[in-house]
Amino acid sequence: MVRPLVVVLDDDPTGSQTVHSCLLLTQWDKETLRLGVRDSSPLFFVLTNTRAVTPDRAAAITREVCRNLRAVLQEEGVANFLIVSRSDSTLRGHYPIETDVIAEELGNFDAHFLVPAFLEGGRFTEDSIHYLLVDGVPTPTHLTEFAKDSVFGYSTSYLPAYVEEKTKGRIKADQVVRLLLADIRWGVEDKLRQLQGNVCVVVDAKEQQDLDRFAQAVLTVSGEGKRFLFRSAASLLTALAQLPPQPVAAVDMGKDVQNRGVILVGSHVQKTTTQLQALLALDTVQPIEVKVGRLLSEAGESKEFQALQQEVLEKVADSLQRGLTPVIFTSRQEITFPDLAARLAFGTKVSDLLMTIVANLPPTIGFLISKGGITSNDVLSKGLALRAVRLLGQILPGVSVVRTNSDHPRFPDLPVVLFPGNVGDRDSLVTVYQRLSRNLL
Repeated sequence: MVRPLVVVLDDDPTGSQTVHSCLLLTQWDKETLRLGVRDSSPLFFVLTNTRAVTPDRAAAITREVCRNLRAVLQEEGVANFLIVSRSDSTLRGHYPIETDVIAEELGNFDAHFLVPAFLEGGRFTEDSIHYLLVDGVPTPTHLTEFAKDSVFGYSTSYLPAYVEEKTKGRIKADQVVRLLLADIRWGVEDKLRQLQGNVCVVVDAKEQQDLDRFAQAVLTVSGEGKRFLFRSAASLLTALAQLPPQPVAAVDMGKDVQNRGVILVGSHVQKTTTQLQALLALDTVQPIEVKVGRLLSEAGESKEFQALQQEVLEKVADSLQRGLTPVIFTSRQEITFPDLAARLAFGTKVSDLLMTIVANLPPTIGFLISKGGITSNDVLSKGLALRAVRLLGQILPGVSVVRTNSDHPRFPDLPVVLFPGNVGDRDSLVTVYQRLSRNLL
C-alpha cells in the first residue's frame, strides 16, 4: 500500500507536537506549499493561525490555502493525500467553518471525522464524551475553563451534541455517526466503506493503539478510493504518519546550547500561569513583565509601544549580562472587551509588540522558548520571519522543538520551543528550561 501524503492545516503551530522531521510552513503561496509537497517527509503542516482571527478571516485563509494546495497537488501529480484540519484538543476553534470550507474547495469527501483525543496531554474520548485529566481525574471538557472561552465556548462534551451546537442544528446529534472504543478495537473498515455524503463521524480514543487501529483502517479504505477529511488534535497524526522514533532524544535537545536563552510567555490559561510561577521561583531566571494594559491608551499607544519595547529589551540585555535567563511574560490580569473584534484587535497590538521584541533580541541567545500557541505561531512567522522550518521533535510530550536555518540573518541554528498553553504539569516549563540550559546551570 502506498502511503498518502498527509497535509495538515494547523490553526496554531502546536499541532506538530507528536511528530518530527517534517516541515512547518508559515506561508501558503504555491511555491511555499510546493516545498511541503516535494519534501521527503510523509506529512507537512501549514500554520494558518486561524484560531487567532475572526470567523470570516478564518474562512478566507482556509479557502486561500485550499485553492493554492489544490493547484500544487495537481501540478505535482499527487493524487493520494489526506487533509487534516488540526485544532485544539479541548474543542476550541472555528468548527465547522474550516471543515466546511475545506469540503467546498477540495470536496466530495465521504466523511469528516472529529478526533479530539490528545493522549500525551491527558485528553481522551470514550462513549463519544471528551475528557480532560484534571489532577488525575477524568473531567468532561465542558466542565473545564476551556469551555468558558469567550470566543469558542461550548456547553457539552458529548460530541454529537457538540456538533449540533456548533453547526447551529444543521447537523443533528442523531445524524452523527459514532465510532466507539469497541468498534475501533473490533475493526471499522466495513463501517468506513459505508460512509458517504461527508457525514460527520466522532471517534473514541483512550490509548494510542486505538488511534493506530483507526488510522490503519483509514489508510486501507482510503487506498480503495474513499475520501476522508479530519478535524483532529495531534495524536491522530502520529498514527497517520507512522514515523520512526525521533532522531534526537528529548533529554539531549540542549546538548549543543552554549549560551543562555530567552523565555517568552504569552498564553493566559491557568495552567500556563501555574507553570510560570514555578519557573519564576528559580534563582537563575529574571522576570520581565510586559504590562500590556499600557497599550489601551489610544492617544499614547505609539509612544507606549516604543517605550515598552525599549524597556523590555534593556532588561533582557541586563539579565543576560548578569548570567540570568530573562523570562518575558505579559501581565496576567484579564482585560475585558465589548466584543470579539475589539479583543482580537488588542491581541494583535500585543502580538506586534512581542514580535518586535523577539526580532530585536540579542543575536547571541542560545535558545528561545515560546509559551502559548498563538504566541508561538507569531514567533515563527513574524518574530523570526520564517517561511518554513524543520521540526526536530519533542522535548516533552506535546512540546515541540524546531531549529532555524543556518542562513537565518539574525538567529542561525536557533532552537525554538513551541510550548502550547494548556500542556504539561506544574513543572513542565521548568523542565524544558533546564534541558535546554544543561550546559549552563
